[in-house]
Formats: sequence, structure tokens, C-alpha cells
Amino acid sequence: MKKLFIALLGLFLISPALLPAQTAAELETLLETEALSYEQASSLILRAADIAEYSSPGDAFGLAVENGWLPAKTQMTDEISLQDLSLLMMCAFDIQGGLFYRLFKSPHYAYRELVYQQIIQGKADPEMAVSGDFVLFLVNRVLSQNDVDLEMTGQHVPTEVEILTDQEALVREIETQLEQHAVADTSVRVSEEGVTISISNIQFLADSAELPDREKEKLREIAEIIRRIPGHHRLLVTGHTALAGSEAGRLQVSLERAQAVKEFLVSLGVRRAEDILVHGEGAERPLADNTTQEGMALNRRVEITILGDH
Repeated sequence: MKKLFIALLGLFLISPALLPAQTAAELETLLETEALSYEQASSLILRAADIAEYSSPGDAFGLAVENGWLPAKTQMTDEISLQDLSLLMMCAFDIQGGLFYRLFKSPHYAYRELVYQQIIQGKADPEMAVSGDFVLFLVNRVLSQNDVDLEMTGQHVPTEVEILTDQEALVREIETQLEQHAVADTSVRVSEEGVTISISNIQFLADSAELPDREKEKLREIAEIIRRIPGHHRLLVTGHTALAGSEAGRLQVSLERAQAVKEFLVSLGVRRAEDILVHGEGAERPLADNTTQEGMALNRRVEITILGDH
């Protein structure tokens, strides 16, 4: 069926007269449609994926919703968005994806996977409506890529998850999210304890461990990223200081500030209090030279580590 679909599409592009009248009419209608409905897209994608034959597009739409390939409250006559189409295609064609797609199976990550795999090329708004000719183009790319991968090369193409470890993939995903939300003074790395988000140059109100509003806003963005990571991961919040004051004073300040970050995360509902550990390191683990202002800013930080499941 998949090869037949490619062949039919190719024949249509060469000469519609060579196709059966019903098939040619269907393709002609699709090509002239500027914004496909969920019903039209479901019928096209499921037929191209050779899942089953349907007596009506409504049957295909119903199956797609039932399988969770489309949002449950979708109306079949609504215009389908590019990201919803992406999830429908990923599921129907059983396209393997990266870590976050495998965990969430959401339209957002399905769209990103198709961009990553160069099925969707160039920049496109994931919320945009999609025309019939654009969907036919995407379907043809998927089917053609599958044929090349399986028949011509005979080789397995590694997925993003196979190339990267889960922790490395998580680091890359968090980095992408931080960049998209323009969260300043942050970095992510794989550490001994897990995946660590480092917030450098973090500021507190003078002579206190109280967070100012600008730091709370930064933490809200980070909290939302952590909240979307599935699994019951405990968190470790570690405070660090620059080399100033006494050792005992630095340890106390770093612990109090780690505690302040923990309490704010708990207030946001990220984790229960018992699922967030705190630790104060003082100035024992500097990242940079404490003799410069720039180095001290890097060392004055709070780190949030995503620990393993338990």
C-alpha cells in the first residue's frame, strides 16, 4: 500500500488522466485545499500508512482520536495544525523519536522530531494550518525515506536516543528550553549526582536569603521545565558562594539560600518538601577564579540537580 501510494502520487503529478477517476479526484481536492481539516488529514495519513481501509474519512478520524494520535476534544471539521499533524504522522507511520518525544508523545515534540529528521524543512509555525499539497509533500518524504532506509541501504539509522545517553539527551533538551525562554545566567551539565542546572550570579535581597522578583521569575521558568520531566525524580538544591567572609559564614549563607530556593520550588508545586534535598557548599567548589568580579559572579550560584528515579 505504501509503495502504491507513492506510485499513485507520482502518476498524478505526471498525468492525472492515468489514474482512476475517484483517486484522481481525491488528490485533486487535496491539492486545492488550503487548510486541511482533522478529518481529511486523518483519512489521508492512515490510508498512506496502510493501517486499514475506511468507508469514510470520519472512521479514520475516530480511530486517530481513539488511539490518542489527535487531541481528544478535536472537532473533525476544524483545521488541523502542523504540530497536531506531526503527531498523527509520527504515530501512524511509527516513526521513532528522541527521548522527550518517547516520554511525552505530544504534538510539540512530534513537530520538533520531524524538523530534526528533516521531514519538515525550514522554519514553520507549529500552530499554522496546513494545505493539502504540503501534507502530500510530507507524506511522500516519509514514505520515500522509509524505502531508502530499509531497501537501498539495508542499514539501521540510529535515532537521537541511540546516539545520546538519556542524561545527555535531557541536558540538550533543557538547554533548548532555557534558550527558548531566554533564561539568563544558566547552564546545564551531567554531574555525578544527575543532571544539574546551574544558576550563576543569583541575587538575594541584602543581608538575607529572600529571593527578589527577578530571580523568582527565572526559577518559575526552570520549575516549569523540571515539572514536564516525567518520572518521580527527587531534586537536590545546592548553594554556593564566592570566597568572601568566614568559612562558617559562607556555609551558613549557602545553605540558607539553597533552602530559600527549595521553599520557592515547593510553593510552585514542583515537588513535595520531602522530595527536595538541600546542601550548602560555601566556597568549596568554585567554577572560576575568585579574584575577579566575573569569577565571583559564576561562583555565587545555586544548582538544582535532577536525581534518578526512586
